[in-house]
Amino acid sequence: MHAQRLSMPTMSQVLLCGGLIVTLSMGIRHGFGLWLQPISMARGWPRETFAFALAVQNLAWGLAGPIAGALADRFGAFRVLVAGALLYAAGLATMPLATSGAAFTGSAGLLVGVAQSGVTYAVVYGVIGRAIAPERRSWAMGITAAAGSFGQFLMLPVESVLIGRVGWAQALFVLALLVLVIVPLALGLREPVRHAAGRTQGAGAAMREAFGTRSFNLLTAGYFVCGFQVVFIGVHLPSYLKDRGFDPQVGTMALALIGLFNVFGTYASGEIGQRWPKRYLLAAIYSLRSIAIVLFLTLPLTPTSVYVFSAVMGLLWLSTVPATNAVVAQIFGVQYLSMLSGFVFLSHQVGSFLGVWLGGKLFDATGSYDVVWWIAVALGVFAALINLPVREAPIARPLPAAA
Repeated sequence: MHAQRLSMPTMSQVLLCGGLIVTLSMGIRHGFGLWLQPISMARGWPRETFAFALAVQNLAWGLAGPIAGALADRFGAFRVLVAGALLYAAGLATMPLATSGAAFTGSAGLLVGVAQSGVTYAVVYGVIGRAIAPERRSWAMGITAAAGSFGQFLMLPVESVLIGRVGWAQALFVLALLVLVIVPLALGLREPVRHAAGRTQGAGAAMREAFGTRSFNLLTAGYFVCGFQVVFIGVHLPSYLKDRGFDPQVGTMALALIGLFNVFGTYASGEIGQRWPKRYLLAAIYSLRSIAIVLFLTLPLTPTSVYVFSAVMGLLWLSTVPATNAVVAQIFGVQYLSMLSGFVFLSHQVGSFLGVWLGGKLFDATGSYDVVWWIAVALGVFAALINLPVREAPIARPLPAAA
């Protein structure tokens, strides 16, 4: 009875609590690349072991995303956020206890991956879609994505200091406690339960409608590329730079700059997407990513070039997120936004799986990351082209028959 008396959260409430939740959940996971070398050296594992666990994490996140989204659409985001926070803490706390590759994949891969499906964009964006008017929705999604970006900028130095001061294992225990702050923040995103009797469309019908729509499939394919690029860079860039003779702090600063400039990029994406066709915005983002990578690989590598590349990539990093999710809401409405965003994100995470895993696999095979960098360039061109035909108009549905 109490759930039925709940009103929709206010815009300020959604932006504050949702932004802080994404700041924590995304900020922590963006720093996982800092653990690649310490854990690999401590356990005597090749880089592929760590990379495979994070690849499984991204895949588990993607596979669980539609389920977490459907539960949030049906029962509200609060329960899903609490369950996700508890799983996240359990996964972080068991990572230092894992002494085999399989156990590490279970903690860092499966537990953390499933947890992230319940505490990140798809669930929070569902609340935004339902609580905020369409004319401000893209902007609000940009604000929330910017919060996740600020989390990367904020948390990377924190995680680096923790590893240096207390060791990589104790640092993970500290993060496990910190992520539990999501539980009280989730109270700010409680929604009234939406009963099936009040629904105009079933979840199965919504899925069939989406996958039968060309624009949805094009967005989904483009998001695969986004996942491949950002997770490969986020996990392997520090090691790539260290291999090239740079101090580890250069890699930490590079990821922090990506997070800082991502704040501006995601906010700008939300603003631009409110005014201009989002398909053109997405095509521009993917094109510019490929250009930035080509210049990074071909120009002399210096700390300055690393920082400029990081700043440019930061502007383009998660700027696809508000634009992509806003198009989904624009085409299909918000009734099943978390679930449909979860399906689009599944494609993103399949790309993430391949990006992070191939980074480790091909490095171990060739001693270089070059092949994966050029794959990322080619995929960026592909994503730019397939986003251009996306149609952003609301889908035409037959009117319900008169009683």
